[in-house]
Amino acid sequence: MKSASSPPSPAANPPFQPFQTMPPKSKAPDKKLNATEVRQQRRLWLMYPPKLIKEPLIWQLSQKFPVVTNIRQASVTDEIGIVSLELDGRRPDIKAAIKWLEKIGVSVEPVEINIIES
Repeated sequence: MKSASSPPSPAANPPFQPFQTMPPKSKAPDKKLNATEVRQQRRLWLMYPPKLIKEPLIWQLSQKFPVVTNIRQASVTDEIGIVSLELDGRRPDIKAAIKWLEKIGVSVEPVEINIIES
């Protein structure tokens, strides 16, 4: 019989693991991916005109298009809004999202990749 002061056995208390590891991805047979299946990540500079500064455009974009948005940097004044936005998704969806932003009056330019981040 164990005494009350003896430590519990290691099997009773497994070590703390804050994150579960994902099983390795199984390799699918080699096949050609068409343009609609290729996922990509694009970093863009968005320049908002004054009339659109208070609009939730990035939220609207995430609701209209199946892309993941990530705000990397932002600066907003009364005159202009400048946002560095990362879009992740299928190439046609990203192109459609950019076209929509330009249609509503947002200037969209690609971000030059910083050597430190690449």
